[in-house]
Amino acid sequence: MIREVLKMGDPRLLERSRAVEVFDTADLHALIADMRDTMAHLNGAGLAAPQIAVPLRAVIFGVARNPRYPDAEEVPDTVLINPVITPIGDELEDGWEGCLSVPGMRGVVPRFKRLRYQGFDETGGPIDRSVEGFHARVVQHECDHLEGILYPMRIRDLSMFGFVDVLFPGQEVIDD
Repeated sequence: MIREVLKMGDPRLLERSRAVEVFDTADLHALIADMRDTMAHLNGAGLAAPQIAVPLRAVIFGVARNPRYPDAEEVPDTVLINPVITPIGDELEDGWEGCLSVPGMRGVVPRFKRLRYQGFDETGGPIDRSVEGFHARVVQHECDHLEGILYPMRIRDLSMFGFVDVLFPGQEVIDD
C-alpha cells in the first residue's frame, strides 16, 4: 500500500526512532511492503519508516536505474533494521541530495565517503557491508531520518540549496 510521506515541518520527522525488538512478524513484513510500494511509486532511492509516520529504526534503499539519479552506481535493494554506521576514515565528499520529505528541492551535503553499516534484515538475518560513494551517501541519508535529521540540516552552504527547476533549468523535474 502506498503511504503518505511526511514533509519537512512535520514534528514527527524530528523525533529519534525506537529499535525494532521482534523480527519476522506480519506487522514488520507489512511495514516493509508499504515502504517498498511508497518508494517505488515516488521513484525514491530510499525511505525510512519515520517518513511514513512509523517511528521505528527501519530503512529501505536500492537503486537500479533511477531517473532521479541517472549517473549513480547501482545500490542493492536492502532492508536495514536497527542500523549501526561506522565511518571508514575521515574523508568527506560533497554531493547533491534530495528527499521525499523535502519535495522539489536539492542541496549539497557533505557525507563520509566510505563506511561500514551493520544491522538486520526483516527476518533478523545479519547485514554487514563496507561501501563507498553513492551507496554510502544513501545509507547515511536514510539513517539520518532515524535520528530526526533531514538533509537540509547538514547543508554547510545554503547557496547550494534550492528548487530543482531553478538550480537545474531545462532539466526534467521529477518530484522527490
